[in-house]
Amino acid sequence: MNYNMIIYILGNLMKVEGCLMIVPLFIAIAKTENAPMKAFIITIVILLGLGTILTSIKFKNKDIYAREGFVITALSWIVLSFFGAMPFYFSKTIPSFIDSFFETVSGFTTTGASILTVIEGLPLSILFWRSFTHWIGGMGVLVFLLAIIPMGGDRSMYIMKAEAPGPLVGKLVPKVKSTAKLLYLIYIFLTIAEMIFLIAGGMPLFDSIVSAFSTAGTGGYSIKNASIAAYNSAYIEYIIAIFMMIFGINFNLFYLLLMKDFINILKNEELKYYLGIIITATVLITLNIASMYDSIEQAFRNALFQVISLITTTGFITANFELWPEFSKTILIVIVMIGACGGSTGGGLKVSRLVIVLKMITQELKRMVHPRSINIIKLDGMKIEQETVDSVTSFFVIYVFLIFGSFIIISIDNFDFTTSLTAVMTCVGNVGPGLGGVGPVENFSIFSPFVKMVLCMDMLLGRLEIFPLVMLFSPAVWKKGFM
Repeated sequence: MNYNMIIYILGNLMKVEGCLMIVPLFIAIAKTENAPMKAFIITIVILLGLGTILTSIKFKNKDIYAREGFVITALSWIVLSFFGAMPFYFSKTIPSFIDSFFETVSGFTTTGASILTVIEGLPLSILFWRSFTHWIGGMGVLVFLLAIIPMGGDRSMYIMKAEAPGPLVGKLVPKVKSTAKLLYLIYIFLTIAEMIFLIAGGMPLFDSIVSAFSTAGTGGYSIKNASIAAYNSAYIEYIIAIFMMIFGINFNLFYLLLMKDFINILKNEELKYYLGIIITATVLITLNIASMYDSIEQAFRNALFQVISLITTTGFITANFELWPEFSKTILIVIVMIGACGGSTGGGLKVSRLVIVLKMITQELKRMVHPRSINIIKLDGMKIEQETVDSVTSFFVIYVFLIFGSFIIISIDNFDFTTSLTAVMTCVGNVGPGLGGVGPVENFSIFSPFVKMVLCMDMLLGRLEIFPLVMLFSPAVWKKGFM
């Protein structure tokens, strides 16, 4: 285990987080928000001080292998969330540190589950940091570090694989550093584009910035108690829905778009399934809820927005879908489980995994009919290696066990079945709103501190796709012979 490299990267992470907090600090100074200003200054000093100490250690071996990649990724997200919670706690915006940690983990993992009962009226600097955590966590802070800091040459690909969501992770260009830069440039461009469209629709500048942050990270934090419904604008709802859908697409496709490789984009099976699920779910829900609204357009708009918001695991709200018929709510829960595309900022199981599982089922059915036949699983015309197939199968099994295991644990709070189960499902899937006591107009403040910590672990496991965090606590990983 290369402990020096782990310490070095964690130190750089602290310095980067400290620098990122300078932006909300300036807002606090400009708006003379004294408590948040002191909170950000204290946190920045701690982060930069510790970061400087940790990165001052001299060492020569910069090699990063698989186990270092997993350990660095898991520790980085825990450290990021721990220090990210300090401004909330020090400013007394959220008096409990466990609640502050929950809100921060939910922000960085782009879950959007909140313990805040009242959002409007909070200091603007705090609201900015809250939404900014979505944007930082959306693409992944370690991807950002890969783009700006030398970290073990091309072996740092292990870090990108550990942090990037989805079963298939590869380099867009030969160098990992160049790939990370390219991903962030695309991410920044799309975020700015959404800001411009929202401003053009009459949304205030500050609101446009934080809404774009939450959309880009597919997180769902809003600065309004009523979420996006508060703006009462069809234009704003359609723009945010479109950009949520865009950020739920595999970012590799945007690179292909830049390269004008339209053939491979059109051949992408995951994209076809993703769009197909959105269209099918929207049509079915629109027909199911049409009688509840004044016009078919209004029913369509609410159905489209909620379908895209939940499949991309963003969690913005324009309607209280808790009041919709059971058929519509069931569809929404199903797409919550599916999630967005691999390689996007969205959470969930990922559409690519669903496609692979469906192909595995089809292959097995063919084998039963023709036992001697040789059936190869292909995705986008390319053979899927058995290692990937096994990984997808394992992930599905562990994902289900994680949900039901956490559900059993949090039932200690004695809430109803729907509240407890959907709370776990939406935290593991990094979605945010569920049903019942954690429905679209409710929040997670109802849970005990212990259950909140369990849900924090669920959010981290969901964002890191289970394995990095599990490996962090596995004794075998720390043994000398482990590879």
